Amino acid sequence: MVFSSTVFTFLFLPVVLALYYLAKERYRNAILLAASILFYAYGEPYFVFIMLASVLLNYLFALWIDKHRGTRKASIILAADVILNLGILFVFKYLDFSIRVIDSVFKRDLAPIGIALPIGISFFTFQAMSYVIDVYRGTAAVQKNPLNVALYISFFPQLIAGPIVRYNTIAEQIQKRTCSLEKFGEGAKRFMTGFGKKVILANNLALVAEEAFRQTDFASGTLAYSWLGAIAFSLQIFYDFSGYSDMAIGLGKMFGFEFLENFDYPYISSSVTEFWRRWHMSLGQWFRDYVYIPLGGSRKGTGRTIRNLLIVWLLTGIWHGANYTFIFWGLAYYVLLLVEKYVIRPEKRGKVIRVFWRIVTLLCVNFLWVLFNSPSMNYAMNYLLSMAGWFRTPLGLTAPAVLRIFREYGIYYLLGILFAMPVWKKLEGKLAASKKGCAVLSYVFPVLYMLMFLWAVSFLILGAHNPFIYFNF
Repeated sequence: MVFSSTVFTFLFLPVVLALYYLAKERYRNAILLAASILFYAYGEPYFVFIMLASVLLNYLFALWIDKHRGTRKASIILAADVILNLGILFVFKYLDFSIRVIDSVFKRDLAPIGIALPIGISFFTFQAMSYVIDVYRGTAAVQKNPLNVALYISFFPQLIAGPIVRYNTIAEQIQKRTCSLEKFGEGAKRFMTGFGKKVILANNLALVAEEAFRQTDFASGTLAYSWLGAIAFSLQIFYDFSGYSDMAIGLGKMFGFEFLENFDYPYISSSVTEFWRRWHMSLGQWFRDYVYIPLGGSRKGTGRTIRNLLIVWLLTGIWHGANYTFIFWGLAYYVLLLVEKYVIRPEKRGKVIRVFWRIVTLLCVNFLWVLFNSPSMNYAMNYLLSMAGWFRTPLGLTAPAVLRIFREYGIYYLLGILFAMPVWKKLEGKLAASKKGCAVLSYVFPVLYMLMFLWAVSFLILGAHNPFIYFNF
């Protein structure tokens, strides 16, 4: 089940909300847990048991660690928990890829097993591990109630595509939280914002991106067509993933929870470092706190820093998928960050260099999304070469395919570029600062949000393209 579907929006969510608010407070967590299990089982009727096994495993290991707190045994238990979690993740996500790698290197004629990937396994595995690690560190109190741990790991708004929520940020909210009409309204607005991002922008731009990334004869194409496809995917993945995060945060508010932000207008970044502080922030913070800092971070000299960054970005690439393209994508960012940190150092340069590096950052991000979206390294290189004019193709701004894209999808490009900047946020801020503006926010903006929501719903009724990219991770 996906948020941007008629089943979820007009059946599942209203029923869950009605049950939740009609029930006494002591029953509300049980209702959310049952709804979360049903939500996951709707699309993954067998793999729901993998998710529940993860809940049980990490619940028991956290209790075991708490029992032996401060002893060497606690460290051994933690290591066993991490190994088991990563082992489960490896089997479902990376085993077939590893078999293909071994077969290609050693020529063993091995056949992939064909294991299906449980949706969201990377997200709920990392979330579960963070709980156990925090219990070990003493930064989170162990939870004796298994239903509360189950709700933390399986809560449906952020179960299958994040944001990755830390237990210590919502532990108190699981026990007791405030529900109000104002918070519900904020959540509904945030949900509609994400819904519009996903259905209106991401889904329509996906049609261009998928068409462009199906081309195989790059020599017969045009530069404009390849660039439009790459830009479409850059916008698609942003609105797809940030739209999901908006919906998750909004749904959390509707049930009284406060989740941390996951995106902060990454395409306005002035450097690659800033981009990764703004993009998928919960994942970056997870690797920072559970990998980079424990390895020593940047505290033990340049050599160790370079090594630690290599480990983090190699793992970041691997986390995103079992393919060479994701590994090289992560390593490419590693190289860019090293160049930026030790050579360019844009924060210490003049205005011209800073502006230049801002453009370079945006171009590099766009190029690397091509790598991210390609089925193989060979395809990615050909696509990038076509963008660089390697095949001596014409610019093609007036080619039929390009003109069709401008005519049918130009509005989505314009809206996508516009709302990738904090224009709407600043407008709301300025209006809130004046009495007349507050009236506009109170009466006009709700109408605009509702119209946007209805526009998005119309696409669903017409059967628009609708999968979430990050469900695969």
